Amino acid sequence: MKNKERRPGPKRTAGTAGKPAHGGAPKHKNTSPRQESRPARSATGGEARSVTRAAEAPEAEQRPLIVRTGERPPERVPVILESTGAGDFHLIDSGNGEKLEQYGPYRIVRPEAQALWPKGLPAHVWEKADAIFTGDTDEDGMGRWRFPREALGETWPLSLLGIDFLGRLTSFRHVGVFPEQIVHWSWVKQQVEAAGRPLKVLNLFGYTGVASLVAAAAGAEVTHVDASKKAIGWARENQSLGRLDKLPIRWICEDAMKFIQREERRGNRYDIILTDPPKFGRGPNGEVWHLFEHLPLMLDICREILSPKAHGLVLTAYSIRASFYSIHELMRETMRGRGGVVESGELVIREAGLDGKTPGRALSTSLFSRWVPK
Repeated sequence: MKNKERRPGPKRTAGTAGKPAHGGAPKHKNTSPRQESRPARSATGGEARSVTRAAEAPEAEQRPLIVRTGERPPERVPVILESTGAGDFHLIDSGNGEKLEQYGPYRIVRPEAQALWPKGLPAHVWEKADAIFTGDTDEDGMGRWRFPREALGETWPLSLLGIDFLGRLTSFRHVGVFPEQIVHWSWVKQQVEAAGRPLKVLNLFGYTGVASLVAAAAGAEVTHVDASKKAIGWARENQSLGRLDKLPIRWICEDAMKFIQREERRGNRYDIILTDPPKFGRGPNGEVWHLFEHLPLMLDICREILSPKAHGLVLTAYSIRASFYSIHELMRETMRGRGGVVESGELVIREAGLDGKTPGRALSTSLFSRWVPK
């Protein structure tokens, strides 16, 4: 099907149409810390034994936004989705622009601009960290890891929600997983287990694949999409580590926008879509993604590829100077006439102390908006 062909549908109008995306890639792509290597999910589900990468082709023509009519879905705001850690992770302490986290056997210190308050634990606790990220403190900056006691390996085993995967020290300060997302992963797991049928889940900007593995282990047919070949490789490593090679996951290395536009033309549909885009990223063929410029079209297409009995569309946004209301109102406009409800707010992680059980202050990590049927 040629790029300029259009599937029948509601009236369309010119709108923001950007180049394709990650998300982690995010996302994430190699130019974005949040999306150093995030995969984009495929549309068909089924067992996958190798990475699928689309052949290089001219950039797809961007279709205009659809003119949405009907009532905007009712809203639930603000919704604060809080976690205190799970499995091998918890936030020990934070303050003075840093956070001290426990990832399995290791204590790690990383920059955290939103930790404006003083540190709660004494200096000698922080000084016992196994790894400290140094260098550029901007979210998009690169740096290096310092090991106060002994050098650590690049990877180590971790577990969340019963899924085994590898923690990984990267030059963008990330560690191979975004644990605040566990609230979304738990929601997906519950939806899949209670559905009574295999749900089709699309994970855009899927990064190292923990969300995809959680969904597939619960019984979903998962399509995982990320523009970074390296991230897809990490995701496949995690799948093998957990002895989950037979799960129905398709790993797709492709620009997220190109992928969902093709799925729309093909008429493929998903019951749950997770999308976790970076604020900036590049696709495998140099496609450029800017969050504020391209997000409206991405959500518009995601609505079109939701199944008639969809369970939800989840958007998470990091590293942007915006209120959650910006993505909340965009989601409500996108879902006009579809019914359901839009709930939006922030994801936060609460400090849990050295023992992982002592509640402390809440650290905001990201914005989110989620459409669900009533």
